[in-house]
Amino acid sequence: MKVSEITVENIVNYIRITEVDENVKKELESYLDIAKNYIENYTGIPKESDDEGAETLDSYSDFVLVVYILCQDMYDNRNMYADKSHINNTIKTILDMHTRNNL
Repeated sequence: MKVSEITVENIVNYIRITEVDENVKKELESYLDIAKNYIENYTGIPKESDDEGAETLDSYSDFVLVVYILCQDMYDNRNMYADKSHINNTIKTILDMHTRNNL
């Protein structure tokens, strides 16, 4: 699976939510978008590119797990990732392996 192929249904299954109404779907859609943006901003790797050979989030299968964990964390804690100071160690380890933003 690629990051661009992850759906709300995938997130629902990963988090093991049994009852999903429209509000939960919208919430998870938002988390999915936020997770992809977070990875893009953290690593400097774009979500997508017009250049077929360019590096994107889809280039790395381990980003799929990061998306799932970020969505689960946001759902469980109902918070958004605003900075890098309170990040899950698994997420940090994976993202640090691929970061292009060396500030």
